[in-house]
Amino acid sequence: MNFTSRRRRFAQTAVAGIALTGLLAACGGSDSGDDTDSSGPVTLDFWGWANGQEAVVKAFNASHKDVQLKYTKITDQLTMQKQLSNAVKAKNAPCLLQNTGEYVTSWVAQGALADISKYVESSKGKFNSGSWATGQVQGKTYGVPTASAPAFTIYRTDLFKKYGLKAPTTWDDFIAAGKVLKKHDIKITNYAGEDPSTLEVLAMQAGAHWYAIDGNAWKVNFQDEGSLKAAKVIQEIIDNDLNAKLSFADYAAVQRSFDNGDTATRQISTWQMSGMVQNFTKSFGDWALSPWPTFAGEAARTPAGTNQSGNLTLVSEQCEHQEQAAEAALWMSTDPGAVKTMASPETGSGVMPALADSDSYVPEAISEKLLGKNYDPAQQIVKDSLSTVTTDWTFGPNWTAMFTELQSQWGKVVSKKQTVTDLLAHMQEWTVKDLKSRGINVKG
Repeated sequence: MNFTSRRRRFAQTAVAGIALTGLLAACGGSDSGDDTDSSGPVTLDFWGWANGQEAVVKAFNASHKDVQLKYTKITDQLTMQKQLSNAVKAKNAPCLLQNTGEYVTSWVAQGALADISKYVESSKGKFNSGSWATGQVQGKTYGVPTASAPAFTIYRTDLFKKYGLKAPTTWDDFIAAGKVLKKHDIKITNYAGEDPSTLEVLAMQAGAHWYAIDGNAWKVNFQDEGSLKAAKVIQEIIDNDLNAKLSFADYAAVQRSFDNGDTATRQISTWQMSGMVQNFTKSFGDWALSPWPTFAGEAARTPAGTNQSGNLTLVSEQCEHQEQAAEAALWMSTDPGAVKTMASPETGSGVMPALADSDSYVPEAISEKLLGKNYDPAQQIVKDSLSTVTTDWTFGPNWTAMFTELQSQWGKVVSKKQTVTDLLAHMQEWTVKDLKSRGINVKG
């Protein structure tokens, strides 16, 4: 599936041993995350890596007299985790920082983030529910969403028409179509051996909960009904050789496979379409969008794991001016000019806004060149997908280490050296053991 592969470069961030009561405890800090002159405006440090942020900061500073932002561009997501860890220890964390959803719980567990609920809760209705949920831990809000990634299927209409197929509406349909395409040496999807996000997002869609908070402990369950339901779909695809096994390490080869018609579908979001446009030469106009496949008999439900691309602005616990920081974060995510700057692939990151009313940004978020006559109906597919995003997925306090272990084992699944259920059993045992080794209360 590989729609998260380019963001899955996790640091081995250590999480302090904590009981759950310490999960939400604020750590004492200094005001070194901001610089305030009694005779001038409050100045807040802001760290981020996304294209377009410098322009947004400039616009904010031009329109605000009492609060100013001082922007520092960090190289990437991985570097952010390392530099933030050092800053927290040195008690000079920035007031504002960009990050992605899977890191929030870990940073809350370390007392690094401020609970900004009282400052931002009244603005909740301005955002789509899936994006808003990524900034929450145990009902408290620690971040303002900046982007969302609607999830859908993109498929080769020419190949589906040639072989009498319709766009799959369920995973059963998807597998059946894959078996037809296999007869013509065409794979229906690609599973890269280094990218287990396929398992994560299908489990999420199926209602799995790998992590949950239970009283004063973490509950771990990689073998619940949803996880096993996802495992069954993936295993059938692998057992029947319906998937290509191309690594995203050779990005050009993966794109050629789609462009040449050797692989017929992808489950992706809007931001991946730019890579297709930049690398394709043959198949422009042959692609269309359809909703993310459902499990048979179930309502539409798309995974929140696709809300990536730097989707939060967080406020640090060490920030002396948390209210002003929270208000600045809200402005950057809701001001029309700021949102347009970040949404445009020319001036920003080319991602969909996290706003509830982001429909007007859809036309420029998808490619008419790629979709051809299918461009207009594709816009509604994108809009609809934002209303079906899961909102009850929790990232555990050792997510970074867990995902790295999952990643190390996924290649064995793709190469048929172990089953998906074997992998889930291993991850259950490994994750519980790892949490206990960190002194974290765990059930599982």
